[in-house]
Amino acid sequence: MPRREEAKRRILAQWLSRARSHLGGAEHLAGEGSLFPSAAVFHCQQAVEKLIKAFLTWNEIDFPKMHDLKELLDLAASINQRLADELRQVIALTLYGVELRYPGDRPEASPDEARRALTLARQVYDTNLPLLPDLSADTGG
Repeated sequence: MPRREEAKRRILAQWLSRARSHLGGAEHLAGEGSLFPSAAVFHCQQAVEKLIKAFLTWNEIDFPKMHDLKELLDLAASINQRLADELRQVIALTLYGVELRYPGDRPEASPDEARRALTLARQVYDTNLPLLPDLSADTGG
């Protein structure tokens, strides 16, 4: 495999690993009787952000360091408009990436918000993953 391809696969694997970590954390934190819905929605936003960035990275689209899911989806639309259109509803998660992390004007997330955010994050995972190469051979699994 050419070095460029290896480097792309390695970076992609790192983005996906972080996305899975955030998704797993969100699933744990959003569980029945959860006491931490605000932490769960934060991890949902982070999982979605990492998944979109994985898609952009694989397709060699540069992006600035940011948490705005709309801007990231706009970049993804340059490669796959249908994907970007299918995922537009996740833009609502953007506020959980920054605004909810600090005390202020926004109240804590509710358990219902956490469950909805988790549904959206899983949708991005299920929609995005088939568009990326299977890395299981790279990791031996």
